[in-house]
Parts: sequence; C-alpha cells; structure tokens
Amino acid sequence: MHSLEEILKSTFKLEAFRDGQKEVIESVVAGEDTVVFMPTGGGKSLTYQLPGIARPGVAIIISPLISLMKDQIDKLDILGLRAECINSTIDPATQQDILSDLASPDPEGK
Repeated sequence: MHSLEEILKSTFKLEAFRDGQKEVIESVVAGEDTVVFMPTGGGKSLTYQLPGIARPGVAIIISPLISLMKDQIDKLDILGLRAECINSTIDPATQQDILSDLASPDPEGK
C-alpha cells in the first residue's frame, strides 16, 4: 500500500497536507468513525477522496449539493480517477447503469 503522502503527490499533485487533513485521513483510512468540521476552503474534499484511493473497494461519498458533486466528479475525471454521481438529475436507467458498473471490476484498476 502506498503512503498517504505518496498518494497525495502522485494522484492529487499536492506537496503537503493542509492543517488537520492528514489526521482526518488517517482516521478514515483506519476505519474509525470520524466527524469533521472544516471551514469552506479548508480541504474537506481531500479528506474523503484520498481515503477512497488508499483503501480497497468502492468509496461512496454522500453530498447534498448537486453542483458540488458535478465539480468533484469533473476534477476526479481530470485526475484519471473513476468517479460517478447519482442524484435527482440522473434518469433512473442511467442510475442503474452506474450501479451495475460499480458492481463490476474496473479492468484498469481504478
């Protein structure tokens, strides 16, 4: 398994964690229940995206903001990471396709 710092640099192209990020990520990666309050711009996205890469399996992230979902998916796509969203703007057939794809292994390992 790669270190958190290696994933930070190789995947997200960042040199260092912001204050508090590493501690949150370590807690999530360890499988601990984690409640975090961070200000806007504090780097919350990384605290759930990086553990999704560091841990095996599928990461499910729940967000109440459709615009934030779209922005996050677009950024992850740019980084070459497999990501999808399901919300009220996605028709039921497409939602089912997404869920079916998640159940299938990705040949590229993403």
